[in-house]
Amino acid sequence: MKNGLMTKIKAAWDRFHRLEAVKSFNADQQAEQAFDTINRGTRLVPLAQIVGSVGRYQDFDSQFRPMHHLATERYQKIRQALREGRVLPPVKLYQIKDKFYVLDGNHRIAAAKELKHDDILATILEFIASKDTLENILYAQRSRFTEKTGLSYAITLTEVGQYDHLLEQIAQHKEHLEKTGQAPVAFEVAAADWYDTIYRPLVTIIRGGKLLRLFPHRTLDDLYAYISYHQWDLGRKRKYGIGIDRLIPNNMEAFREKMANTCKTDYPEMLREITAFVLMNVVAKNEEAIMAKLFSLKEVREIHSIHGDADVLAKVVLTRDLLSSDAEIISEFVHVQMRQIQGVISTKTLIPGRSMIKEQN
Repeated sequence: MKNGLMTKIKAAWDRFHRLEAVKSFNADQQAEQAFDTINRGTRLVPLAQIVGSVGRYQDFDSQFRPMHHLATERYQKIRQALREGRVLPPVKLYQIKDKFYVLDGNHRIAAAKELKHDDILATILEFIASKDTLENILYAQRSRFTEKTGLSYAITLTEVGQYDHLLEQIAQHKEHLEKTGQAPVAFEVAAADWYDTIYRPLVTIIRGGKLLRLFPHRTLDDLYAYISYHQWDLGRKRKYGIGIDRLIPNNMEAFREKMANTCKTDYPEMLREITAFVLMNVVAKNEEAIMAKLFSLKEVREIHSIHGDADVLAKVVLTRDLLSSDAEIISEFVHVQMRQIQGVISTKTLIPGRSMIKEQN
């Protein structure tokens, strides 16, 4: 009787800890009515967005870990190759909206996730969701905006039609650039300049004014669209918060010029420090040289050799100005200054939220 009870307890424990399988592409394809396709080429895909498999969804749990009977010699070889930084062929993915499903390369995805990589190179075939929902309509409009502008940064709006408003802003900015430069300007070039000199400064001002807390179901991009439309299209002066209204002229190009000439002392958000911790997996024989190279960078304040899932921990302190976001500054530094060092296999960046630091005696 005791053995029978223990068996039941063990079975219940196993059921409790057994994770769901990854998502089935075919099931999600039917649910979204996603049958028309677009070839999206080859690019890096965040591993966090790879949530399912086309044919082997029952072979992996929801964290993309192989079931115990699938921990094959082949999987171990792939895992070792990734640890050593060897270049493997791109995986093949199907895409439905912001989610990706593995057509070929399940073991490479599983190994990369286990090793805490951030992204993986993939060739992508997108299936367009046709189900008539607000989410799908917004996704289609966002996709059209991204294709037309060529911007790789995510701009997320929650109201139908607002992407057209942003496209109109870019078109107006394109005309302004052509007029002042007396030469044709490609729409994608105008979009990149609009993003750097108009969109990002205004979003930074909105973020600094803490307006988002008053609109819990909206995004910063929603507030940008609302404020810019009322300020520049309708010419309505509004009080958005202390210091915000004085920074926003009622003309888009005047705002751009003002931001270009704004001194850092005129606005506190123009310059601030950002602290990040970077976990790194490196080739063992290169670890000492990598640590020395990292320590020579002025932005790297501390460097530690550690034991566990990662090999090296670095504390990085950066600065950003009004035209930059924390994520962009950190990402650029990690990718350009750290991941390019020979022998670095992968990195994982941790950005502290709230910190408590004891003063040194």
